[in-house]
Amino acid sequence: MEIPEELIKAAEERGIDVIDLIINAIGRNDPSASIRIRLELADKYLNETREYMNKGDAVQASEKLYKATEECIKALAEKYGTQEYQQAIKEGRWFTEYLQKASNTLASILGDWVAIGWAAGYVLHVWGFHEAKLSVNDLTNYLKLVENLVINTRKALETQGV
Repeated sequence: MEIPEELIKAAEERGIDVIDLIINAIGRNDPSASIRIRLELADKYLNETREYMNKGDAVQASEKLYKATEECIKALAEKYGTQEYQQAIKEGRWFTEYLQKASNTLASILGDWVAIGWAAGYVLHVWGFHEAKLSVNDLTNYLKLVENLVINTRKALETQGV
């Protein structure tokens, strides 16, 4: 079954992340599956980042890096059952505030790499995507920070049996 494009557009106009809704629904029955899906998405976004960088599109590359960051924070928050994850489930969506707070909570459990990765992703989201003030060359160090977040997220989840 294909979801009608009008339905997806109407949801997005109302701030509803359709992919996130589906992942959350999967997670209710199989939390490990939703966490694995988020890691796969983070990898997908990293690959898309490289493609956009090769095309010279810093705006889209910035947003893909942010999306990879977001998926890592969500996956970790779900696995560790943070208060922010519980609030996002209760609200039916993740607000940026929850992601920020979750990164702090997770950094206190796992290490500064979580907060550093989140901070890099958020800078990319604001200055690279919304403000379009970063060039492809500016993204190089941010890419490394987000790659580190993805690698460490995978390691942390593997040690937890995901």
